[in-house]
Amino acid sequence: MVQKLSADDRAALMAELPEWENVEGRDAIQKTFEFSDFNEAFGFMTRVALLADKIDHHPEWFNVYNKVEVLLSTHDADGVTERDATMARAMEDYAG
Repeated sequence: MVQKLSADDRAALMAELPEWENVEGRDAIQKTFEFSDFNEAFGFMTRVALLADKIDHHPEWFNVYNKVEVLLSTHDADGVTERDATMARAMEDYAG
């Protein structure tokens, strides 16, 4: 079973990813990505979807035109785990 990040690991993750925020009232992290247009946003989502299927860890997200709102939390652990950290790092890389 996957385990939540320790407080120290969570703090290190948030320091590493300063544009991500903790979600109030839920053990999750979130970020809104903004792209130049819908095509770029959809391309980002496609890349993330391929990774999500590969690692069997899927984000909660919402897209309107050039914005993609992402929330990450591992449901099996009821909180943020290394899976979420992996996904957030990949998203940062994909968003360029």
